[in-house]
Amino acid sequence: MSHSRSPLMHNHVFKTLEIDACYTRTHLCDGSKLREVFFAKALSGANITVPHKEAAFDACDEIRGIAKEIGAVNTIINENGRLIGYNTDADGFVAAIASFGPLRNALIIGAGGTAKALATVLRQNKIEPVILNRSSNRLDFFLQNGYGAYSWETFTPNSYDLIINTTSAGLSDDLLPLNASLLTQLLSQARCAIDVIYGKETPFLREVKKVGLPFKDGSDMLLEQGVLANHLFMHSTVSTDTIHPIMKESFLY
Repeated sequence: MSHSRSPLMHNHVFKTLEIDACYTRTHLCDGSKLREVFFAKALSGANITVPHKEAAFDACDEIRGIAKEIGAVNTIINENGRLIGYNTDADGFVAAIASFGPLRNALIIGAGGTAKALATVLRQNKIEPVILNRSSNRLDFFLQNGYGAYSWETFTPNSYDLIINTTSAGLSDDLLPLNASLLTQLLSQARCAIDVIYGKETPFLREVKKVGLPFKDGSDMLLEQGVLANHLFMHSTVSTDTIHPIMKESFLY
């Protein structure tokens, strides 16, 4: 994505540690061409953003860690010509929401690859997720894995500690991720909220601020998943404890 901070984050780490590497962007129109493009550019690793995280899963020779359960990959490493897929979104998100304190449950708005990652890792951390999506055509993964998953038409509002926007609403427009009155109702019963979009105040976060909830944009999640990805890019030779403060410094620029 053209707005991505990832090149600045990763290149700052490489430069600081004097690593001979460069992180740049590639615009991929067709997710099915991911593997072909990866090798054509002779890459040693890559991050994958929406909407290609499921396609990245299919492009890999081997999937490791929580990505197996999620079915979505956001980090690929080239190991001797074999593409190894990981998902750093999940653990990055858990680190990002730690400051909210104990949570019982969460409502995830959206049903893409990021939603899959967050639902999986929330449940692993004993926070029960419910998924709400505009339509029912992306809910199969969640229903098959025993999650409460609803379209706008089938959803009955409830009380959730954490409200999470994983949709692209507000990224390049002024749209809310769901009906304004429903969102207001949900936020009035919530304890906190987070939008995975970073670097701007989205309409979702404006509504969150109106009701006075503690909130975060996606910056903390971006940082935490970036640290884990950078660790993988360097084949785990540099510790996350070393990478973290350097990458965090890049957010000052």
